[in-house]
Amino acid sequence: MQAFLLLPHVLGAFTPDWGVGTASFLASTVEFVEAFTIVLVVGLTINWRSSFLGAALATVTLAVLIAIFGLTLLQVKNREILRLVVWVVMVLFGLKWLKKALLRYSGRKALHDEEAIFEEERAALKARGEVVTQKFDTFGVVTSYKSVLLEGLEVAFIVVTFGLTGSTTAAVVNKTAQANSLASAIIGAAIAGVLVIVAGAVVRAPMARVPENTLKFVVGIMLTSFGTFWGGEGLGIKWPNSDVDLLPVIAVYLLTSFVIVQMLRPRPISQPAPPAAQG
Repeated sequence: MQAFLLLPHVLGAFTPDWGVGTASFLASTVEFVEAFTIVLVVGLTINWRSSFLGAALATVTLAVLIAIFGLTLLQVKNREILRLVVWVVMVLFGLKWLKKALLRYSGRKALHDEEAIFEEERAALKARGEVVTQKFDTFGVVTSYKSVLLEGLEVAFIVVTFGLTGSTTAAVVNKTAQANSLASAIIGAAIAGVLVIVAGAVVRAPMARVPENTLKFVVGIMLTSFGTFWGGEGLGIKWPNSDVDLLPVIAVYLLTSFVIVQMLRPRPISQPAPPAAQG
């Protein structure tokens, strides 16, 4: 409960952290696009009120989780411990996203197809006997809630980790700077959610044109790079050029990713040359 006492103070002296907010926005966009596909299916197959109610309940649940875990972790006074916690979470999520992106770039895994997922989920609802109705539908609410919650859990972890990363970069760490970073991450995620919902509601079609794999790759690089950088500081590594040394870390991950993609790409099987004709 003591963590929530920060809120009035933060709201009165909020200074946005644009880097944290942008990173959170990009990461959240990917997850919200995937979640909206199911919300759209429920809206068109059953009704929009059930779909939006489930999404709204999931959003409230995620907001509570972010507030509890984020503001609680902000109470950790040992910066090294905080950085190690952030490092573990960021690197694990970053490697997970990079793995998916690199497999798709190399052709080893099919690109995420929101239209195909939409058709598959809609067929599943119709096969279950769901029809359009004007009343709140329990199954529709639960389906929408579960989809947004499952995809949103990754958003919640990303928001908290990016927020805490920003809070540990300050030369002088105080409660206002820490909470400003977390608030910036929350706002970035919220803007992404609103834009995806509004755009999807207008076109009423899956967000198939969003470059999900590119976003996953960019965010994966950011998560692993920031996680490695701040994890190193948590382990006692002194970066000689301070934050500038983050650039070589990013370059190493980019180069490694390029090499992995080239190694994973299937090689064409060369056909043996036909025997020469005998004269």
